Amino acid sequence: MLKNYLKNKEIILASGSPRRQKFFKEMEIPFTVDVRPVKEVFPDHLENEEITDFLAELKAEAFGDLKPNQILVTSDTIVCNEGVAMGKPADAEEAVTMLTSLSGKEHQVITSVCFTTAEKQETLSCITKVRFKTLTSEEIEYYVRQYKPFDKAGGYAIQEWIGLIGITNIEGSYVNVVGLPTHLVYQKLKEIGNS
Repeated sequence: MLKNYLKNKEIILASGSPRRQKFFKEMEIPFTVDVRPVKEVFPDHLENEEITDFLAELKAEAFGDLKPNQILVTSDTIVCNEGVAMGKPADAEEAVTMLTSLSGKEHQVITSVCFTTAEKQETLSCITKVRFKTLTSEEIEYYVRQYKPFDKAGGYAIQEWIGLIGITNIEGSYVNVVGLPTHLVYQKLKEIGNS
């Protein structure tokens, strides 16, 4: 479907995430991957989707050389727990701490996607509410040891063991929690291709 709208466009996905790349393939979006190093630091006063908007746009700044037919897609995901933004855990200890703080509570998973062309830039965000059951310390430690979720915001992946045994409720987009609000990406790329 999208191929028809994007015939004369070149889509650049600036993400090393295998999950995001898989989503693009499954949506049949032709794309190339180009990841440029960015120091992912945001100002302290930002909250919730302001953080992910800022980081998604920051990742786009590394691409000052876009051609007229190119569409750059950058993205960022955080877990927001009681007003605290959680990125990726640095190590096993931090992953355990994160999961312990999410246990028995509802948190938000926020993803922003930034679409940049030579002419303009637009950023969209998506928020999903996720609730964990009360996890035992054995369950948390087992998951961190076996799955090493150090490249996952909040220290977990919903599609892995911890999601299967621990998540009791989800409100909003499931794929957003995996790492990309695909419905927003599809719609925006279709709009850009049509314009």
